[in-house]
Parts: sequence; structure tokens; C-alpha cells
Amino acid sequence: MTSPTLDELNRAPMPQALAMLEGIYEHSPWVAERALAQRPFATLAALHQAMVAAVRQASAEEQLALIRAHPELAGKAMIAGTLTAASTDEQSRAGLTHCTPQEFERLHVLNAAYRARFGHPFILAVRGPHGRGLTRHEIIAALERRLEQPADEERAECLRQIHRIAELRLSDRFGEPPALGQRVWDALAELALHSEPPWAEAGQLTVTYLTPAHQACARTLLAWMREAGFDEAGLDAVGNVVGVFHGQHADAPRLLLGSHYDTVRNAGRYDGRLGIVLALEVVRELHRQGRRLPFALELVGFAEEEGQRFPVTFLGSSALVGAFDPAWLQARDAHGVTLREAMLAAGLPGTMEAIAALRRDPARYLGYLEVHVEQGPVLARREAPLGVVTSINASVRARGAFDGLACHAGTTPMEARRDALLGLAELALAVERLARAQPPAVGTVGMAEVPGGSINVVPGRCTFTLDLRAPSDGQRDALLEQVCAEAETIAQRRGLRLTLEETLRASAAPCDAGLRARWARAVAALGLPVVELPSGAGHDAMMLHRSMPQAMLFVRGEHLGISHHPLESSTAHDIDLAAQALRRLLHDWAEELA
Repeated sequence: MTSPTLDELNRAPMPQALAMLEGIYEHSPWVAERALAQRPFATLAALHQAMVAAVRQASAEEQLALIRAHPELAGKAMIAGTLTAASTDEQSRAGLTHCTPQEFERLHVLNAAYRARFGHPFILAVRGPHGRGLTRHEIIAALERRLEQPADEERAECLRQIHRIAELRLSDRFGEPPALGQRVWDALAELALHSEPPWAEAGQLTVTYLTPAHQACARTLLAWMREAGFDEAGLDAVGNVVGVFHGQHADAPRLLLGSHYDTVRNAGRYDGRLGIVLALEVVRELHRQGRRLPFALELVGFAEEEGQRFPVTFLGSSALVGAFDPAWLQARDAHGVTLREAMLAAGLPGTMEAIAALRRDPARYLGYLEVHVEQGPVLARREAPLGVVTSINASVRARGAFDGLACHAGTTPMEARRDALLGLAELALAVERLARAQPPAVGTVGMAEVPGGSINVVPGRCTFTLDLRAPSDGQRDALLEQVCAEAETIAQRRGLRLTLEETLRASAAPCDAGLRARWARAVAALGLPVVELPSGAGHDAMMLHRSMPQAMLFVRGEHLGISHHPLESSTAHDIDLAAQALRRLLHDWAEELA
């Protein structure tokens, strides 16, 4: 059967248009009817966003009825053969029609517990982030995990899953698979096969600077760049993977693209790597089309950003802006290996002369663009696949300690105690209060320890870490001043001695207004809402900000944007939209310069 087109949907009378969208939202034609009032739609993504908006604007009772319209996974309807054709196909792709007796029993028990707790069926887009289908193990694990969520969060998650189901059904109905996004998704899965022991043996991803797994990733990226049609591809003196796709003229300016390919320990597949592979696939398309732009594209897979093996961060991007500290070469990893020794062992020169030569001349560059998974919940909560970054937050970190008096827990009256842990507890609450009073600033007491603590001893010393972030240096500094004043007040009142030492300070990196506007226009052209948000996490763009204009595009993450975690993920559709946005940005910029 021939797939309908978006143009046909836009022109069709309402009854015919409703028929085209039948079953996209399970037994809930009202969603399509309300969305169709927004016709015409420029893209399938715009249609999907209109349907998402219709659900968001519906009453709580209508939303609950929509959730309840869906069948249980491997439930009575599947066994009885009364599922809709779409639900039958989806549950079949996930292998739920072939569950073992033990799996059926486990799902039955979990479904019953879930319905008893929440009052509606468990909803999961079982075709998963790629669209091929989750495994039965992944489905059961998701049900177990979400059974513990608060009721309001779980209801919101069910609606997000319903929107994902609808997105997949729309793609099938209109014959528009997210082919580019699926290619990126598959490549990221392949790249994740390289991991270090002992994480590799446990099926976990860890790739730190210049380990064998790290070097294998570099070789893979190099091979992909050459296959994709880059005119130049190689490793530089710090291990960055650099590819250049020439412009129309030899003296054409360059646009820098990139992100990092190292990971934290037990990481997700998308942090950093998404931006490299997505840009690589966009260049592959340009090469296939035989198209050259009036500017060259230089893609850099930065070798190190996370600071996991050596006490150095942004090692890869710092070299491009002349900020590589010569003292870093003597930094040692946990095994006593210096950074220079690791470089030499990996076949890199290990000299400041070679590293200094990597500095880019800003006059040759139009700017720097980075696509990155969001690493937070903002886009998921806003039900938006893409976000334009306004600024990378300023941050400050510190290590501190409260010193009081260790004494017997049974014999020391409450009024005579100088409890260091209670001092920290009070400070942690103060950090929360102060940061919440000035959004979007954030504050975290991330580590706390009572050295030599005992169950029957009043804590005499408590050490802690402090992490404060805000969109501007001024807001960060104001928050730090308030926190320090609060800490001093607590110490004086409780008879404690406070020490606080700053360990890191990073300035805010506001994204360039012109490049931000280019991202915004590209996103709007896809029929998507233009959501602007700051980045609370650090990125290589912070380092490039020192030399040239920079701007970032965020891609929505699954599971409320969890990152630095194996559950880190994004869908092929969202990745595809990000690739389309980059492609549109490049096209429009090229047209301006033509």
C-alpha cells in the first residue's frame, strides 16, 4: 500500500485526514483531531509536535484515559489476540510473543504490581530508541526500575513513552524512517564495543586517555572519516582525530566541528561521541552528493575531555587554543605513568613543541559548532527534541572541612557537642536554599566523609566537596560569597573550625549570538519549537570559546537525560532531527556566501 504524504494530509478534508492518522495514538482519535486544527504542517516532526501539544494541553482525566487505552505488555489482550495491528507488531518485534514461561510469569507479576501501585498499565515504547525493538531483558528491567518511581513522575513518563510510540507509528505510516539518525545510532553502538578491562568484561563502557581501547576508538574514527570522504584525516600530537572536508576553494575559511571520544568510567555511549559521529555522517552525505561548500569543514574528535586517567581536563581542545599547560606532561595516572610517557607509548611525540604547533589561527575560522546530548531533563520535560544552548555555565569547585570535637555518643549531652557532621548537614541545606533562590544556578555538596567515624562517636571532623554553577561569572561569584558566609556563620554558631579551599574555577562561555541564531533558524525550519537553555555541564566548546565564536545544539536524552551512566541514550528520531538541523544550518550559510 502506498504511504500517504504530508501534502495529502494537509489538503485532505477532516474525516479523510483523521483516517490517515487512525491508531497513531491508541484508541484516542481526539489527539489527531485537535492536532489537525494546526494544519498545514511543514514536516512530519511538526505534525508530531502538534500531537504532543494536544496531549499536553488536555485535561488530567483525558491524559489518564489515553494511558489506560494502551494494553499491558504480554498481557491478556496479546494472549487473546485482541491487540491493535500496531500494538501486535510492536510487541512482536520485541519478542514478547515468544516469552519463556518464566518471562511470562515475571511480566505478569510486575504488571500486576505496577497496576496496583499506579492504577494504569505500564507503558513502554518497546521498539526502543533505534526502532528495531528492545530485548525482553531490557523490557523487564525497565518495568522493575520504573515500579519504584513517584506516581506523578511515572505518569509523565508514560506520556513520553506514548509520544515515542506515536513517533514510530508516524514514521511507518508516512514512509519516513530516520535513516541518518539510525546510522549514527548504529555507529555509536559499534564504537562502544571498545572498552577497557575490567569494565569490558562486565559489558560496561570505559575509555580513558591513550589506553588500548582509546587508541582503538581513534583508529575506528579515522577509518570512518576516510570512508566518508574527508580529504584529510589523521591523528595530531595529543591524539585528537582530525578530518578536513575541503571547501570550494583552497583558501576557503573553515568551520570547526567536534566533541570528545573519551568517556567516564561505566559511561553511556552518547556523551561527546554523538557530536563527532553526527557531523561525520553529515559530511558523508555532502561527499555522496558531490557537493562542496564555500567553507571547509574541520571535524575534531577530541582525545580527552573528562579528566579520568590523568588529573587534566579538556586536554584535547586546550591544545587548539594554546592553553595546554607544559606541567601537564608530568602529571601521573594511578599507576604512576606520566602523561608524557603515555604519549610516547602511544606513538605521539610527547613534546611541547609539537603540541604548541596545534594552536589554530582564529582568523581562518568562522567559528565552532558542537552537537551534544543534553545530559539533563530540561528538553525531556519540555517535550522538545532539540535545544539551542545560550551559555555554558560558569563553575567553581572547592574542598572543605568542618572540625569540631570527637566525643562519646552516650556520655556527651546534646548542648555540649561540637558535631562536625551536623555543621555540614546545615550547610548542605543552605546550599540548596541559596541556589534554588536564584535559578538557574545550581549548588551541590557531592562528597561527604567522616574520617575515622564510629557509630558511638560524635563526628569530630567532616570533609566535603562543593560545586556551584551559574550562567554568568557574576551570578556564580555571588552564590559562592553567600555560601561561604553561611558556612562561616554555621561554624561560629556550632563552635566548629571551617576550612575551604577552591580547587577549580571556570568562566562562563556565552554562545555567540550569530551562531545561536543560525541554530535557532535551522531548528524552526524543521517545524520544531526553539527551546533555549544554558548548559550546566562543561564542554570542549568552553575551551574553543577562548579563540573563536562557538555555539552548541543539545539533543534530548532518554530517561530524563541521565548521563555518565549506562542508561544514557537518545532516539534515532531525535538524532536524525539534530543531523537535519546541522545540514540545514550548513546549507543556509553556504547560500548566504554563494
